[in-house]
Amino acid sequence: MTDCIFCKIINREIPSDIIYEDDQVMAFMDIRPVSRGHALVVPKVHSEDFLSTDDAALEYITPKVKQIANAVMIAMNADGINITTNHGAAAGQVVFHLHFHLIPRYKNDGLKPWHHHDSEQKTRTELADLIKKKL
Repeated sequence: MTDCIFCKIINREIPSDIIYEDDQVMAFMDIRPVSRGHALVVPKVHSEDFLSTDDAALEYITPKVKQIANAVMIAMNADGINITTNHGAAAGQVVFHLHFHLIPRYKNDGLKPWHHHDSEQKTRTELADLIKKKL
């Protein structure tokens, strides 16, 4: 894809701080980090998002995400790590090339978890039934 910033990084058209690379995956530092050590892991073949990515590519990238996340945690002396991907603009996806955020977390880092809501059993059961029908 010609306009994708991550494809340009992969093709070395834009400089980046690469922390891992093989023939299918690249990991590099986020230029707008949420926390110290925030990195991104991307497949080299352009894929817009998680749900449109080929299963074989996901099977390959998942252990790499785990390996790189572990290295980031150790190197940053982090107390935890968020491993996440956004799917679609409504979920916060800005770059439409599958990428996993590795966000090191530290005790008292001030980052807030998502706000959770109480729900009633009847509502959860109805939603579960709707989802099961699509599986």
